[in-house]
Amino acid sequence: MSSTDQSPSGRCVVVGAGLAGLAAADVMVSEGWQTTLIDPVGRAGGVIETIREDGWLIERSADSFLTSKPEAVELVERLGLGADVLPLRPTSRRALVLGRGELYPVPAGFRLMAPGQLASILRSPLLSPLAKLRVCLERFVPASTADDESLESFAIRRLGREAYERLVQPLVSGIWTADPTKLSMAAALPDFLSMEKQAGSLRTGELKRLKSVDRNEGTAGARYGQFVTLASGLDTFPRRWCEHLQQRGLSCLQARVDRVDHVDTYRVQLAPTPTERSADTGFAQPGASLLEADTLIVSTPATPAAALLQQVCPALSAELGSIAYAGSAIVSLGFPREAVRHPLNAAGLVIPRQEGRSILAISFSSSKFPGRAPEGHVLMRVFLGGALDPQAATLNDETLSERAIGEVADLLGVTGTPSLIRVARWEGAMPQYHLGHRERVARIRQLVEGIPGCGVAGAALNGVGIPQVIASGRESARQAITSSSCRLLPRALPSPSSSS
Repeated sequence: MSSTDQSPSGRCVVVGAGLAGLAAADVMVSEGWQTTLIDPVGRAGGVIETIREDGWLIERSADSFLTSKPEAVELVERLGLGADVLPLRPTSRRALVLGRGELYPVPAGFRLMAPGQLASILRSPLLSPLAKLRVCLERFVPASTADDESLESFAIRRLGREAYERLVQPLVSGIWTADPTKLSMAAALPDFLSMEKQAGSLRTGELKRLKSVDRNEGTAGARYGQFVTLASGLDTFPRRWCEHLQQRGLSCLQARVDRVDHVDTYRVQLAPTPTERSADTGFAQPGASLLEADTLIVSTPATPAAALLQQVCPALSAELGSIAYAGSAIVSLGFPREAVRHPLNAAGLVIPRQEGRSILAISFSSSKFPGRAPEGHVLMRVFLGGALDPQAATLNDETLSERAIGEVADLLGVTGTPSLIRVARWEGAMPQYHLGHRERVARIRQLVEGIPGCGVAGAALNGVGIPQVIASGRESARQAITSSSCRLLPRALPSPSSSS
């Protein structure tokens, strides 16, 4: 019997329908496994969710992804969504930073902490003359022999305290919402650690990097040009992906997993959830309270993953449970264009902690991408909370909205009442890559390899970006297949694009 005629007999359960879970399910279905995807919300995408309302298009979490890594770009093409891709508008390919109460552009060529253009540093009013001199002397700072270092320690050692406080800290906090005294360079920003060790300095390493990419990369807008979204909203991606997987045999259940045991097979105890969902998601209520599977892939955040795997492997559960998380909130605000004095001619604004503001950043959504706001209006997203302001994500909607409105009024010259207010609260949603995280992930991988047919995936492991999360899901599925006692020949299944 040929592989294309073989009926699958191996059973796989994937817990969590975010991007990591979808990526794992994709691999398992393609390899001929009877795969069931379980999610308590009954919706594909996890934190990726888009609100479409009266001409507004609001992303509740991530609003774009980078094209510099292939995983998301290739999938979008496979799913027939290539024509839906929108690049960041050229007029918005820069960021602003608050300095001493004024808004200034981030110096051209300054990539998180690597100074690509010293001339732009010297011209910037953000730094004092001594701070500018300190950045220019970065190439003479000896490289550290340590394997890891906190972001704060690394940036101050290489660039000086003022450059760290006024540039590095706000730019990095806009990505990680982390405590810079705990954030691991080796886990969160390994490229910059490698620059120091291999090139001797960030400046030299960045110049070498620029020689290997487009010659225009060094300009302020080039890196921002790598950010893209979908015209129809980012959640079109996971919804389309899930639909194609269902056409290829994936079963989707809306249920809560109460317990998992493992002897010869995995026994997954389910409980249906009362959460309301759209009728067209394809997630059904479970017909039984117990599922048995040969492989199990857990793609939830680390905290619930630790609880689910407690009976399977207490040591793995303990390692996952030790990963810290931070919460945040996003307040989306819509205004008539004439109510905003600032031209909003950037991707957004980041705010140093030393400025004493109650928000982390503001993203200019309607400036970044077309179709985010009705004609004559603008949309912005205000970020609050993070590891250094943990209480913000727990505040009620009214308090969060008042904070956000007050800050945009002061910083951007906004007047009047918002045309739209929407609050997205993400309590405990952002994994924190503290010092020692890289070693913890290595221990997690070693423990998973010792459990037949098991996989663990998600943003808590090797990157929080969309491409990294997709790669994590794929890797977990391959690990589960490799270690499983159930062996199947891969089936020749159609690609998503051929089934559309």
